[in-house]
Amino acid sequence: MDKLNEIVKLVDDFVWGPVMLVLLVGTGIFLTVRTGFLPWRNLPYAIKSTLSKEARKKGRGEGDVSPFSALTTALAATIGTGNIVGVATAMVSGGPGALVWMWISAAFGLTSKFSECMLAIKYREKNEKGEMSGGPMYTMRKAIKWKPLGAVLGWLFALFAVVASFGIGNMTQANSISSSMKETWSVPTWVTGAVITVLALVIIVGGIKTISKVSSVVVPFMAIFYVVGGLVVIALNYKNIPSGIALIFQCAFSVKAVSGGVLGTITASMLNGMRYGVARGVFSNEAGMGSAAITAAAATTDHPVRQGYINMTGTFWDTIVVCTITGLTIASSGVLGSVDASGKLVTGSALTISAFRTALGPVGGWLVTVSIALFAFSTILGWEYHGEKAVEYIMGTHKFNMVYRIIFSLVIYVGATATLDLVWNLSDIANALMAVPNLICMLLLSGEIAKDMKDFQVILKEEKK
Repeated sequence: MDKLNEIVKLVDDFVWGPVMLVLLVGTGIFLTVRTGFLPWRNLPYAIKSTLSKEARKKGRGEGDVSPFSALTTALAATIGTGNIVGVATAMVSGGPGALVWMWISAAFGLTSKFSECMLAIKYREKNEKGEMSGGPMYTMRKAIKWKPLGAVLGWLFALFAVVASFGIGNMTQANSISSSMKETWSVPTWVTGAVITVLALVIIVGGIKTISKVSSVVVPFMAIFYVVGGLVVIALNYKNIPSGIALIFQCAFSVKAVSGGVLGTITASMLNGMRYGVARGVFSNEAGMGSAAITAAAATTDHPVRQGYINMTGTFWDTIVVCTITGLTIASSGVLGSVDASGKLVTGSALTISAFRTALGPVGGWLVTVSIALFAFSTILGWEYHGEKAVEYIMGTHKFNMVYRIIFSLVIYVGATATLDLVWNLSDIANALMAVPNLICMLLLSGEIAKDMKDFQVILKEEKK
């Protein structure tokens, strides 16, 4: 078993290695240039649309949920432990400069997120129940001109999405909740497991409409709760902000390795910062992975490009806002590079907790624990829908959806009460492999994406008048 674990770990390290990261960011750069930087130019419009009253209504076009609900359900799956644990890990492994590389990957990730979501709405279809079904698998099958290639890519994407939904989207999240609850309040893992299993089951059985209703309340609340807490910590540590920000940029672009001083026992280099910043950024916002497109397909909209812009802001909220708060909290608190009693570097959630504690004392630890629980639970809800639609695609019918919902909910308990490294690594591999057919699809359809955006620009100009 240990040997198998080692092999899977090696495969995991390879698929999340430099080649995958270059593919993900490279596709984002190519699409951004090909679309004439329209996602960047229209980001203010996209953010304004997301926050408008109209985004909360279902009056414009066809769909199952409002544009805002589609975004928050997609965000539910993306804003997860990566925003708290992932950022801390990246800053320890790659130095504080990793944060800058997170921002750079997110800037190009905007176009990837826009493209996959826009195409998913354009090529969605109604199932026998009259519900919208869409996502990269439908785009691949319907839009790629060479049909055998489209069919194979679509099937592979759906298969990887199902595997990832049980691991990255379920068990790892449940484990994060139960372990943080045990650490902070000594709650037994089986109690936490039972509670979140029952809660999830009640919500999930209701399908996309119930999931989106819960997500549209929980996601904005949890994001604001965490961001406000982080801003308070940054404000209380205000004296360290200039040196913290200077260090972030110095480490991001310094050819020579930086060590000592504020970094404690960490030696930071530009290459390491780039590697971990891009990896954790992509892992956090899932731009280019194709997962958010499955939820985007349920949105009520009169134009695929319009909803593409709304869903694109997911990358902005996730990385530019939430990850930045974590990064600045750590950088301004002076805890980066600190070691625990055994002499090991403090990393992950423990680092973020100690950063919050510098300004808020024990309350800071509770705030991070509650945020982890909310972030992880919302991820479970969002990923259930991703997995369900992938199962529906593979089976060719919605009739197995309820079976999947129940199995998915029960697996939460297993994740909360057991540490299964093999399952986690396998699902991590599946998560990376989802990106491969999705990136191929977006590159093949890049001309169509650019044309649709430019056509919509005319509509946008008329509306602005």
